[in-house]
Amino acid sequence: MIDGVEDVQLKSFADMVLAIYSYDFRGYAKASLKRRIKTALNQLGELEFDVFQERVAKDPAFFSRVFQYLTVSTTEMFRDPWFYAAFRKEVIPFLRTYPSFRIWIAGCSTGEEFYSYAIILEEEGLLDRATIYATDLNQENLRRVERGIYSLERAKLYSENYLKTGGSSSLSDFYHADYDGIIMDQRLKRNAVFADHCLITDNVFTEAQYVSCRNVLIYFEKAQQERALRLFRDSLSPRGFLGLGTKESLRFSETGVDFEAVPNTPSIYRRKH
Repeated sequence: MIDGVEDVQLKSFADMVLAIYSYDFRGYAKASLKRRIKTALNQLGELEFDVFQERVAKDPAFFSRVFQYLTVSTTEMFRDPWFYAAFRKEVIPFLRTYPSFRIWIAGCSTGEEFYSYAIILEEEGLLDRATIYATDLNQENLRRVERGIYSLERAKLYSENYLKTGGSSSLSDFYHADYDGIIMDQRLKRNAVFADHCLITDNVFTEAQYVSCRNVLIYFEKAQQERALRLFRDSLSPRGFLGLGTKESLRFSETGVDFEAVPNTPSIYRRKH
C-alpha cells in the first residue's frame, strides 16, 4: 500500500481515470503505478488519497498535472550504446534493402530515442527513405519531441554515448546550443510522424520494418505485455526486427515463438515469417 492506500483503491482510481478521461492504467504493474501516484501525492501536496482521487475526478486541469507523473519515464540519448551499435550492424543492412521503409518507436517518451535513431539513419544515408512513427500516450511528451530541446548539461553524456555506437562525426553536428539547452536539428524530423497511441487499448496502424519499444513493457502486467508484443508482431513486415529494453525479453512470452533472437545481440529480435 501507499500511505494507507489498498490495492482495491488503486483499482478504483484506474477505473475512474478510464471512465472519465479514457486513459487505461489498469494493466500497469501495481508497484510501478503506486510509486508514480506516491510521487504525485508528494509533489502536488496532497496528503489523503481519497481527497486526491476526488480532485482528479472533478478537476481536468489537476488531472493533466497528475498525468505527467503517471506516465513519467527515464530515458537518454543513445541509452545503452551497445544496443545502437548492434542496430547499426544488424538492422541497418536490412533497411538498406528497401527503397522506402517504416520505423515505429512505441512509447517514445520525451524523444531522446527518436533523435538517436534519426541521427543514425541520417549518418547511414537512409533518413530520406524512412518514415518514423514516434508514438506515446502522453501528448505533452509528443510536444517535447517536436520541440527537440534538451538539457545542455546532459549533452556530454549524449555525446559519449553517441561515439560508443560507432558514430562517425560529432553529436554537436546534429544540434546547436542555446543558453542552457541544446536544440536538435529540425531536419531530423523531416520524415517523422508524431501520434498519440496506447499500447494497452489501441491497434495496429502501419506495417513497419523495425519496431522499437525500449523500457516500456517493464511497467505492464503480464497480460498487457503479451498484448503489446502481439501488436508489434502484427505490425512487423516479414523478417522485420523488434528492439526491446535491457530488462525485457521474449524468453517467457507466448509471442516469443514468432521471433528469433539476433545472435550476440541481447534485446533485438527478428520476426520469423
